[in-house]
Amino acid sequence: MPVIECDESSARERLEAAGIGIEPGNTDHERWRAHHGGASAVAYEGKVVVQGEDPERLAGLLREDGGRAHIYFDGASRGNPGPAAVGWVILTGDGIVSEGGERIGTATNNRAEYEGLIKALEVAADYGFEEVRIRSDSELLVKQIRGEWNTNDPDLRERRVRARELLTGFGSWSIEHVPRELNERADELANDALDND
Repeated sequence: MPVIECDESSARERLEAAGIGIEPGNTDHERWRAHHGGASAVAYEGKVVVQGEDPERLAGLLREDGGRAHIYFDGASRGNPGPAAVGWVILTGDGIVSEGGERIGTATNNRAEYEGLIKALEVAADYGFEEVRIRSDSELLVKQIRGEWNTNDPDLRERRVRARELLTGFGSWSIEHVPRELNERADELANDALDND
């Protein structure tokens, strides 16, 4: 049960900006209440208590840097094309907010990379982050998303359009190419999904 020390008025504004409804508190000590997914937040003077299922979703929005997330993702394909999976890690200043991996059927390496980005952006959007800083070990994807390289493959072009649509839902975003070693956890999650399905 996370207890977030914060200004309850600012925390309320962050939740409202994320589209989460606020209700009056149930007692004289409660400033307000909010529900999102299976979690509830109750505000008191100088703090907000979060409980229920998946409390980190609400807690991430309530923290001072709750509007910013760092996203690492990867796609893996065995056979190119072949069985494929994606992995993602979403972090804030307080640590990992979400991570996971899942199979996506048959795909090329490049398509799997795009699917990894799309999945990570969908998860980040569900959490209500305003700002995302994305890291990828795929130079091709990074340069295509930035518009520095053309996306000639129709399949990848379709996914690039979807990724750009998702990016417009954030107040600000950036994407940068990083060495494979800095993307190790997302790579591991993608490969685990391939191995365990």
